[in-house]
Amino acid sequence: MTMIKTTETFKYPGSELELFSHALNWRRYRAAAIRPYIGSNVLEVGAGIGSTTSGLCNGSQDRWLCLEPDIQMAKTIEKLLQQKKLPPCCDVRSCRVKDLQEDELFDTILYIDVLEHISDDADEMLSAASHLVSKGCLIVLSPAYPWLFSPFDKEIGHFRRYNRKSLSTLSPPGFVKVRSAYLDSMGVLLSLANKLLLRASYPTSTQIKMWDNLIVPISRILDPLVRYRFGRSVIVIWKRI
Repeated sequence: MTMIKTTETFKYPGSELELFSHALNWRRYRAAAIRPYIGSNVLEVGAGIGSTTSGLCNGSQDRWLCLEPDIQMAKTIEKLLQQKKLPPCCDVRSCRVKDLQEDELFDTILYIDVLEHISDDADEMLSAASHLVSKGCLIVLSPAYPWLFSPFDKEIGHFRRYNRKSLSTLSPPGFVKVRSAYLDSMGVLLSLANKLLLRASYPTSTQIKMWDNLIVPISRILDPLVRYRFGRSVIVIWKRI
């Protein structure tokens, strides 16, 4: 296991990762949407405290590299690895995509609730594309709808929210879009209520539990019925030609 420090200091401004790590229904739903596109050699960008890794990596992969520029969060993942709470195929580095060696290639690159934290998202997508093999998948899931941008988004370091069109325009050259959809249609109502009524910078643990236990299961049934046309999160998946 290798820890590579960046030449720049990075500290993640938010502290919501622990809160959302307990949203088991959402994590399962998200995983079901993403897992069919995951190959055997995976790069997870912005791995945070390892919650997404534990929900998506089932140990069948040959390699799962977690990139996390926040050194303290990377150490959290390292501790999970030492405690064998993540599969042995996992590794962690405290760096960014631009710090990878040119010959490091993957068949899957994941940005799960990460791209909205990156100021130059178009450049980031180009960097990621250079590390994908032919037929490899680039998967991005982010908060949906710019009009839902709230104090919570600002508090945790979001530069933007996306819709399907704005996220799809980030397609790198030589890639074809294979899926574009919204998830958690009922969750939009909660996000809108927070923006217009509560205006809270952070959700409470009670709110997270209510959303995960009551809203997400309904969304999981409703989303295919509305053909994934609206939702709290947007997902776009590209494949390299």
